[in-house]
Order: sequence, then structure tokens, then C-alpha cells
Amino acid sequence: MASDRTYGPMTELVIRGRDPAEQFGFVNPPIVRGSTVVWETMADYASAKGRYSYGRRGTPTSDALCDALAALEGGAHVALATSGLNACALALLAALGAGDHLLMTDGVYEPTRRLCDGLLKKLGVETTYYDPALGAHVADLMRPNTKAVYVESPSSLTFEIQDVPAIAGAAHARGAAVIMDNTWATPLYFKAHDHGVDLAVSAGTKYLGGHADVLIGWVSATGAYAPALKAAHGALGLCVGPDDMFLALRGLRTLGVRLAHHQASALRVARWLELRPEVAKVRHPALESDPGHALWKRDFSGASGLFALELKPAPKDAVAALLDGLELFGLGYSWGGFESLAIPYDASGVRTATNWTPRGPTLRLHIGLEDVEDLIGDLEAGLERYVAAS
Repeated sequence: MASDRTYGPMTELVIRGRDPAEQFGFVNPPIVRGSTVVWETMADYASAKGRYSYGRRGTPTSDALCDALAALEGGAHVALATSGLNACALALLAALGAGDHLLMTDGVYEPTRRLCDGLLKKLGVETTYYDPALGAHVADLMRPNTKAVYVESPSSLTFEIQDVPAIAGAAHARGAAVIMDNTWATPLYFKAHDHGVDLAVSAGTKYLGGHADVLIGWVSATGAYAPALKAAHGALGLCVGPDDMFLALRGLRTLGVRLAHHQASALRVARWLELRPEVAKVRHPALESDPGHALWKRDFSGASGLFALELKPAPKDAVAALLDGLELFGLGYSWGGFESLAIPYDASGVRTATNWTPRGPTLRLHIGLEDVEDLIGDLEAGLERYVAAS
């Protein structure tokens, strides 16, 4: 259906990864559930004639999703993973081997940190954590065996924006790959490859799925790193279930309108929170008051629904009173679905290169698709409980 012509991003989300002419006229690609592929003759078998050879190595459903994501990313190759963390591991294993050195942002998603300190260490990869604010000065930490620099912008939980182009320039000058977790903005709002990223990771569990009902991830590679990504993906035997791929494709079609709503509502809530006397600081890169706002404005075309805030000092009972009484915010992990979520967090235990010293308790909020005035009312009642219990 889609031609080689370049369209606007909303159009691309609708048309890529599907071809009704090849799908008996249906607008959505079929869900292909299969493992074995058969050939008609021994000669066909010996030459692996045909597009497919085994379900793990690709199906029409996986091709449809990968083609659509490749168009969105602008990379050379997309590989699917069974979760966002799985995608992080895949990208790292594609770029690193025994004896290599990795530079990892100190603001990384905590499970990725555990991956570095556990599995990668066992495989002979040494990790050094760096201040997310270093920018081009990551060059000062690079060694002859530094093979990758990992960025996550904004940082998980603490939302620092990194100067990705500067980091990429420093890494490439020394022959290192740049890996990025781009889940927060999605490739719709941050074109990772255009900013120097070689392996772009996204947890499709979040905004791609959009309905809190699928676990999936992907890695997009530039041409230089596509062979290594393909090799790692094949060696690990990774394959996503066909129903999860279909849900991801379905979510892709409405990603643009959902993300725009998440962004607008989250900014309204964040600006309202900035004015509340109970709040010491709001951590949202799209706010003019945020330290990373200039970089965000330069490099990003939008923001998502996830941000954090620091409250004025109060005991744990006050935080519990705030959270336990919320009616529209669920208390749970993940984000990116239609529902609003809130969790308390403490990043001090997962920082080694930087200090995390908030002025009071910290919360992470995901603003869903509910009416924003209802969400503000729910938070206002929560803040009143917070004060009463302080």
C-alpha cells in the first residue's frame, strides 16, 4: 500500500506495515501463527526457496510490524524482543563482547543497571557509570576498549535530558557505538538515528501497545550495526508471539493521537503542580523551569505523559495518605497505557556516579487519557491529605 514517497508522521503510522492488496483486501495484516514452513521439493528445501523458512526467523506478521517500525525509526533494520528489558539486553549484546568496556548513564532504568552489573559482568564486560550531564566530556572516560556508550534521555525516574548528539560525536570519534533507550519520547518525538544513535531501543509495552495488555520491545539499527543486531537476535532465538505483534501493530495506528493527548494532559498537570505549595519541584523536560528544557526543545518534537515531582518534606504516612486515597491513579509499575499511574520512588540507591538528594518524597506520575480536570481534582484531594497527615 505504502509507496516510497515520504509522508507526514501521522500518515506514516497509518499506512506502513500493511498492504491490503496482499491481504485479500483486509486493511490489517493477518495474524500468522506458525513454526514449521514446508517446501515442495528437495531442491527448494536445499536452497531455502521462498521468503520464510521457520516461524522464529520471521512471519508475515513480524515483517509487517518490523517494516512499520523501520519506517518510523528511519534505521536499516528492526529486531523484535519480548519486552523492553529484553530489547535493552539485545542491543548491548549486539555491540559488546568479552573484554569490552561500556559507558552507562547513571540515570539508566534500574533493571538495565542490574543487567550490566550481573550478566554482562559475567560475560567479561566492564561497566563504568557516568553523569548524564557530561555531554561530550564522556570522552574523558573512554578507554581503548570502550565499545559502547549508552544513553537514556530523559533519565529513568529523575528525567535529566542528555546531549545525545554531543555524546554520539565523542563516541564515534573513538569507534564506539551509541545505544539509546528511547522509550519515553518514542521515535515519533525523538529521531534517535538522526541524532547519532546506532542502536535505538524502545519498550513497546509502553506507548506502542498503549493499552497495558502487551509485553514487547524492539531495537532499530543503522546499516553499520544491522549485521551485529541480526546475528545477536538469531543466536538468542528471540521471537515474539503473533498476538502480541498484532496488538503492537494495532497500537501503532493510534500512537500519534494518543501520545499527543498524553503530552497535553501531562503538561497541564505538571504546570498545575508547579504552583502547588506542597510541591518542591516538578521534573518534566518540557517545562521551561526544567534544567534540561533547552536541550529538550532543541532535539525533541514532543513529550510523553511521564514525569516526576518532589514534595515538600513529610513523613511516609503522609505519602501513603496521598497515594492510598487516589481514585483515578493506579499504584503500579509500567506506564504508557490509557490509565494514569503513580508510584513513590527513591533513586538514591541506584546512583553511583551522581548524588540524588531530593528535598522531600518523590513520586512518578503517568498521565493517562482521562479528563485532565478529573485527574487534577484527584491529585488536589491527595495533596490535601498529604498536608493533613504531615
